[in-house]
Amino acid sequence: MRAVKKHTNVAWVLLYIERWLKAPLQREDGTLEERDRGTPQGSVVSPVLANTFMHHAFDEWMRREFPHVPFERYADDVLVHCVSEKQTKFVLAAIRKRLGLCKLEVHPAKTHIVYCKDADRTGSYEHERFDFLGFTFRPRLSRSKWGKSFVNFSPAISDKAAKAIRQEIRSWKLHLRSDKSLEDLAHMFNAVVQGWINYYGRFYKSAMYPTLRGIEEYLVRWAQRKYKRFQRHGTRARVWLGQIARREPRLFAHWRMGLRSPAG
Repeated sequence: MRAVKKHTNVAWVLLYIERWLKAPLQREDGTLEERDRGTPQGSVVSPVLANTFMHHAFDEWMRREFPHVPFERYADDVLVHCVSEKQTKFVLAAIRKRLGLCKLEVHPAKTHIVYCKDADRTGSYEHERFDFLGFTFRPRLSRSKWGKSFVNFSPAISDKAAKAIRQEIRSWKLHLRSDKSLEDLAHMFNAVVQGWINYYGRFYKSAMYPTLRGIEEYLVRWAQRKYKRFQRHGTRARVWLGQIARREPRLFAHWRMGLRSPAG
């Protein structure tokens, strides 16, 4: 009885998937467009179906065929960790073949063999860095717990992610919000900034500093616009902000990281 019920449930799931794939696409003008494959770009169900498909087409296959090769996958971005160039080429060829059987292919411009160069791997290779989930992984100078410097292959916020954050900060137009108080501005934007810090600051936090310092520069311009005594005195505005930051170091999320103006 349970087997019959399970089979029935699977049949209903497949029926719903088939309806999703065949449902016509409604345009903004109300017209319907018939489709014979795939899901519409931006569709809510697209990532669900894609992840379900990749789970069976890639994840489970990798665990069967290469049980000792670790990997990570987020949507259609995949990292596979191999111990040698020979193994890497063999696994990559197998992945290409597997995806081909599933009517998929690896992206020719985005698929690379990357050499994770560090203090123990001192050779050279064409690709020695890669981006994944907003981080750039590359050789970086690190310091051990004994204070000794060494080269470590580690992540930090990527240039692309940092640029997106700067654009977001710019879009806030902090310097034009002279009707707001400092407390208002902190309340409006702290949650977003703290989210960035929690995520991108998990590794090599100092790489975020140049990006988040932009918030302080906008606050200086805000003070110059809000208070006449600072209109042509950026240094005075900076010192004034620094004094407030010394009294209330937790007011802004970036102040908690020490990214605040000097108090004079």
